[in-house]
Amino acid sequence: MTHSTRSTRGIALLLACLSALGPFSIDTYLPSFPDIAHSLGATPLEVQQTLSAYLFSFAAMTLWHGAIADRFGRRRVILGALILFGVASAGCLFATSIGQLWFWRAMQGVTAGAGIVISRAIVRDLYDGADAQRLIAQITMMFALAPAIAPVIGGWLQTWFGWRSIFAFLVLLTAALWLACLKLLPETLPPEKRQSLRPGYLVAAYRKVFSSPRFLLACAALALNFGGFFIYVLSAPVFLMRHLGLPETAFLWLFGPAMLGLMSGSWLSGRLAGKRTPGQAIALGYGVMASAAMLNLALNLSLPPGLPWSVAPLFVYTVGMSLAMPNLTLFALDPFPEQRGLAASCQTFFQSGFNGIAAALIAPALWGSTLSLAFGMACLMATGGLAALAHRKLRLLPG
Repeated sequence: MTHSTRSTRGIALLLACLSALGPFSIDTYLPSFPDIAHSLGATPLEVQQTLSAYLFSFAAMTLWHGAIADRFGRRRVILGALILFGVASAGCLFATSIGQLWFWRAMQGVTAGAGIVISRAIVRDLYDGADAQRLIAQITMMFALAPAIAPVIGGWLQTWFGWRSIFAFLVLLTAALWLACLKLLPETLPPEKRQSLRPGYLVAAYRKVFSSPRFLLACAALALNFGGFFIYVLSAPVFLMRHLGLPETAFLWLFGPAMLGLMSGSWLSGRLAGKRTPGQAIALGYGVMASAAMLNLALNLSLPPGLPWSVAPLFVYTVGMSLAMPNLTLFALDPFPEQRGLAASCQTFFQSGFNGIAAALIAPALWGSTLSLAFGMACLMATGGLAALAHRKLRLLPG
């Protein structure tokens, strides 16, 4: 169904806020890693694993958010997930050991994914084609503010009040978002279109999605493209504080240029919707990302770590990433019009599962130097490009 005359700004803002809850759960507490380690008597690696606990539980639960929302409706599931996320954030606030923090961070991960999964399903409930691309671009532009603002807020809260204040902030933020959804979020899935939660149906539906080469290739391209940037997010405390010598209140040096690039690319994607084919928009995105990766390698080979050259390529890279993202997302969901929530769950599971691997293995292996991070960006982007190219060949096959 296409709603070309509907104003999308209000729904885009609300869906962007729901999608941003996940990044806020990650980026806000990054400046507090050293303080958490000191307060709870933990090693830096043990604190890093609070991030892995969040990401792996986030990935596991995203398989179910969409299927549950396909059965019970979008609005009810989002409201319930926000309540549980607030409880988990309060658990983090009062944690007295690193083990407790691992547990409550995992509980945050279980619930935080509902917003981003169900938001994608709502877009496809309401819009098709270029209209859907424009709405995703609008959501991404607004969503991009969260990773830029979150570490800045976290840095100042850490400086003024210590690490526990960050989780108190998340409790208050979640309460405000719950009230906004209660008043403003519409139900976009009518009862006659809801799907079963019978085990036999779910097994068949998940098998259908995860056995689709087109789905898997589009998801791989999305995950790898994002990974080229996300390794810098995961390595932010080391990258900024050790390699660049910046204080804990200076995380905007990383997130500001990157999120400005994300917003710029999303704006451009919205402008290109209906004027360029999806394949052309994706190709342009990869051209920009490849240029950024090569520039990043060249700068790291020729100059010592420093500002602004160590962060400038991230602006260019995220422009390209956000140019390619809306159409790759639609390509992943479009083959499953009757199970859009479930397909969105599977896509988010793929993405967040890869993010968990990046947090546990890839980023720690690369954050030893800025050159190794630049090399990691280039390799992840190139592999994502191969997946997108393979998807394009499959999509163009007859039948």
